[in-house]
Amino acid sequence: MMNAKPFCIGFNCALGATQMYPFLQRLAGLAHMNVHAYPNAGLPNAMGGYDESPENFAANAKQFCMDGLINMIGGCCGTTPDYIHALWNAVKEVPRREIPARSKHLMLSGMQEFIHGPHIPFVNVGERCNISGSAKFKRLIKNDQYDAAIAVAKDQVENGAQILDINLDDGLIDGKKAMTRFVRMALSDPDIAKVPIMVDSSKFEVIEAGLQNC
Repeated sequence: MMNAKPFCIGFNCALGATQMYPFLQRLAGLAHMNVHAYPNAGLPNAMGGYDESPENFAANAKQFCMDGLINMIGGCCGTTPDYIHALWNAVKEVPRREIPARSKHLMLSGMQEFIHGPHIPFVNVGERCNISGSAKFKRLIKNDQYDAAIAVAKDQVENGAQILDINLDDGLIDGKKAMTRFVRMALSDPDIAKVPIMVDSSKFEVIEAGLQNC
């Protein structure tokens, strides 16, 4: 996403300002572009309505601005012109977030970011999901035992792999089909999906399938 050089990135809906705060705090430390927030008027009640008053909404959302987390702010579900007016009055004198310079470190993303800098002298790449390098993994894929093959991926992440390599190149296997199925299954498990995926193949169509399904 960063390579696309977006003008702005942020969050809207799903959460009220209080619940959104920790996610914005994390995003603001990574994003070298504008950050926005459009929180709901708190969390919905049992009837799907919103009970937070305009004043409370504005006070909660103001904290994003006071802590230098955002450049743009508004309101989503449950908000009305009264909420936006209260928000404007609360934040109009607060300076916008200063956009940090883009990091020169390698930045990769699973569900969690991986930033490779001097603090990581050695990158641990899990390479057991590689048909060329693991007879066990090759046997599992050939025998259509994908659940067991996914367990190989999970074991590597649990044992410290920071990046997960996936290679399904073999003359007797439909690499594109296998890559699609394996990546989809792997990324449905949050314990695996938290690390970046390295799509590994000598065939462009297999690489493309891996990237599309990541």
